[in-house]
Amino acid sequence: MSSGTALVYDEEMTRYKLLWVDPACKIEVPERLTVSHTALQEEGLAERCVSVPIRQATDAEILLAHSEEYLEAVKKTPHMSLDELRTFTQQYGDVYFHPNIYHCAKLAIGATLQLVDSVMTGKVRNGMALVRPPGHHSQRSAANGFCVFNNVAIAAHYAKKQYDIKRVLIVDWDVHHGQGVQFAFEDDPSVLYFSWHRYEHQGFWPNLRESDYDSVGKEKGSGFNINVPWNKVGMENSDYLSVFFHVLLPIAYEFSPDLVFVCAGFDSAIGDPEGHMCATPDIFAHLTHLLKSLAGGKLCAVLEGGYNLTSLAQSVCQTVQTLLGDPAPQTSELNGPCESALESIQCVRSAHKPYWACLKHTVAPPVSEPSTKRCKLAEKEEGVQAEGGQKEEGDGQKTEEEEVVWMKPPSRLAPPVHTEVALPADLEVPDRCDRVRSSLAPTLEILQRLRDNFFEGSAEEDALMSLCSVIALFEKMKKQEIRNGLALVPDVSVAMLCAAQHARMSLTNRLLLVYLGDGEIPTYVTEDGKALVVQISSKEPEEQKSRYQVSVSLLKGCSDVAGLMQAVLCLLLPLAYEYDPGLVLLARGPGSGVGKAAWAQITSLLQGLAQGHTLALLQEGEEEAVGTTAASLLGDPAPSLGPLGAPLPEDMEAMERLRQRLQTHWGLLQNAAAKGKEVEEKGQNQD
Repeated sequence: MSSGTALVYDEEMTRYKLLWVDPACKIEVPERLTVSHTALQEEGLAERCVSVPIRQATDAEILLAHSEEYLEAVKKTPHMSLDELRTFTQQYGDVYFHPNIYHCAKLAIGATLQLVDSVMTGKVRNGMALVRPPGHHSQRSAANGFCVFNNVAIAAHYAKKQYDIKRVLIVDWDVHHGQGVQFAFEDDPSVLYFSWHRYEHQGFWPNLRESDYDSVGKEKGSGFNINVPWNKVGMENSDYLSVFFHVLLPIAYEFSPDLVFVCAGFDSAIGDPEGHMCATPDIFAHLTHLLKSLAGGKLCAVLEGGYNLTSLAQSVCQTVQTLLGDPAPQTSELNGPCESALESIQCVRSAHKPYWACLKHTVAPPVSEPSTKRCKLAEKEEGVQAEGGQKEEGDGQKTEEEEVVWMKPPSRLAPPVHTEVALPADLEVPDRCDRVRSSLAPTLEILQRLRDNFFEGSAEEDALMSLCSVIALFEKMKKQEIRNGLALVPDVSVAMLCAAQHARMSLTNRLLLVYLGDGEIPTYVTEDGKALVVQISSKEPEEQKSRYQVSVSLLKGCSDVAGLMQAVLCLLLPLAYEYDPGLVLLARGPGSGVGKAAWAQITSLLQGLAQGHTLALLQEGEEEAVGTTAASLLGDPAPSLGPLGAPLPEDMEAMERLRQRLQTHWGLLQNAAAKGKEVEEKGQNQD
């Protein structure tokens, strides 16, 4: 299996700049690249990456996404005078040309294609290309928005042609709509394009009607273009994660891409003069982690925007560090998305309901007259009055920007040992795993407590020592000696309760216990809120007695991959991220029915929590899952599930009822605005 992370960069792409006064273009500066690369060097990340040389793109490669007439016109720019460059520039929008920009634009494409080659040939697992000029606004015959050629659109065409890729996912988290990418693939069902962007009801650049939520693609490509419009500024980490949980990830898993591109624009981070959003740089670590479970881990991130040099550099580092496999930072203070974000989520889910099985049971219709639109109209009226009738700028921002301050993301230190296992000596696991040493003898106090709590009469030595090994793994995680662990135990229910009890006593204030299977979990585990239990099984659904004990019932249990992943993406992950555990306990009950690939996916996704501190428990007899579990804990990409079919309607309805009941306690479960929730409640009552 391929490993390593590519970093594609060359200082040559900094050798152009704005040569005249243009307020719209002055923020696109060479320092965007240099501060990003310098930060990677200072954090010791660049030296851990595989350095990939860049090359120039060929004409044939550029013509994959652009017209010959446009290419020939750009070819003339190196020989133009300053006045000729300014005249040439004026036919396009919010872009500038320089005698060296054609050369740099060819290098930016070539760097992106070098990244694709490195990932697709298995030289690396994933990577990032730091390129300039950016690309996602450029259209077939037009430069636009600082972009000359469309780097990612060309790369997607190239990957399909060169490597026979069947399905490509492009995730554009830049704060501007990448209309160039949308136009390139809006009738192509082999490319799923997702973009969130500042929109403000068409009041923000590029001010296109096609950027709204109801632009879903055309003809055969209908449903394969997803626009999430941000109609207010100030979006936070919770808003970004909510869109992933309730829109992008369910659709992406159903689509099952063979390759993932990220249009990695960091003007969506806090402090950016274009975005005016409040999402902190560390959120990009989590967004990257969630995408790494798709396409067998084949992910290519390509730099787009980002104009606050501090948040840009920090966000690039967070992204690359996650690509390298370091544990994601602890999340904190996550709650529900704001009302404006909920309106957008509700509208997008409703617009795409006809195209995706995972959205078939969406109840709330599009917001007919969004509250944020009314707010925007009121702001404009006030602006007109204040300016004596002059039209206010579309973005509604003050002329003098207030300084925004945020904490630098904390250091993400990985423990010296990644994964340690408590397994019989004859069971093979990857060489990168360490084994629990038998010399780690438990204290007499621990031994007595185990006998008293979990054994009636005399305890069998093997059973007792297996619990001791579980505790030893916990203690090593507590001391940051290992990141995670795996144990094979005689009775997973007993080991699970032992682990939960020990963790709550000595390791963490918050424990997330995820149990796949039909076993019983005593309610006392969650009485004080120090543990959140989520069980996915085929058992008859029980009344939810506590917000901290959640039971998801599937008719076919965990063997139904489509239903299981819907439960994981739309229920388990939002609950888990909002709960913010210090430790994840993942248990697989006997006869759970969960397949190897789905189990690996769940194990991988949960690694984004608790700084990767996860203990996985398997019962004796489940030895066939040992290798898969160990590989996922080590950070190896989970195998693809393939395009998911439709979950059972009964399961979808039951999960939707459960989500509606729980969303009053857990904000990240919300996916509709206030009026939409009223519609949901009516629909639930009718059921």
